[in-house]
Amino acid sequence: MAQPDLSTSWLGLALRSPLVVGAAAPLSEDPANLERLEEAGAAAIVLHSLFEEQLEQEQLNLHHLGLLGSESTGESLSYVPETSLFHVGSELYLRHLEQARARLSIPVIASLNGHHPGSWVHFARQLERAGASAIELNIFALPTDPDRSSAAIEAEVEEIVREVRAEVGLPLAVKLAPFFTNLAAMAKRLAAAGADGLTLFNRFYQPDIDIEELELRSNLLLSTPHDLRLPLRWIALLHGRHGLDLAASSGVHRGTDVVRLLMAGACATQVVAALLRHGPGRLRSLEDELSRWLSEHDYGSVGELIGCMSQQRCPTPRDYERVQYMRMLQTYQPADAIDAAGPW
Repeated sequence: MAQPDLSTSWLGLALRSPLVVGAAAPLSEDPANLERLEEAGAAAIVLHSLFEEQLEQEQLNLHHLGLLGSESTGESLSYVPETSLFHVGSELYLRHLEQARARLSIPVIASLNGHHPGSWVHFARQLERAGASAIELNIFALPTDPDRSSAAIEAEVEEIVREVRAEVGLPLAVKLAPFFTNLAAMAKRLAAAGADGLTLFNRFYQPDIDIEELELRSNLLLSTPHDLRLPLRWIALLHGRHGLDLAASSGVHRGTDVVRLLMAGACATQVVAALLRHGPGRLRSLEDELSRWLSEHDYGSVGELIGCMSQQRCPTPRDYERVQYMRMLQTYQPADAIDAAGPW
């Protein structure tokens, strides 16, 4: 029997499979590890993020250096470092991106992380020049100002996307948190602002409290297969709307997780936690599991799966909306509390 065709397309990029390595510094900071990920079957790699705060701090530092000695004699200005020799985080990121593009044959996607419009978005142009295949714009903040309306916050997100789109012609994905009053409306606005796709969702890493030391502690909890339910639902609701390519992030640990998300309408599935737990070789296992499932169920390609269980194709579209909530509460049985996801 012929092997199923696992190829897909995301943001206009041809991918050998839906398995994309998501943005995570432990996975992408080491150039040698990037090669291991490609050898293991990664279809594309999203590099770790460069943050708005880093870029703005660099601009402040360079401005400060430019003022040093400005009130001194001309002879004394020789001790001011030249900007071109001042190696900062952004320069290291660009060098890392260039090296990755030289080493790898798969798409390398740069990641910018910010939550305010501003001068930092101009760095997108440098990412394009350095050879990025696309940019994933990671927008996340926790609004706490009671005087800021949801409309103002959403307008700010839209403006960031417009500013980045004005800088580059690269494919642009926007990685969002799920905390919007109407995510479908937000998706439509981002498409109009120039986004080519969405990555759903940005994980919300929350602090913990050390009750002995009375301090806040970082407590990074890796995803589990249960975490794919939220992106699965929204990908199914958004598939086929606004011309956006959808990628899933969080909860991809097994080949069947990939199958579910493709059926919902994802073009690609980002993997992070499974690789942090098991290493790059887990990619090959995921690919084998996906290929085996397709063969066993008589699917010839990944393309036959994409969107087949989205809201647009579902015989009962309301199953993706409020009726699910009511049905689950009304039909719950104590046995349902057993982990139906099985071992992972």
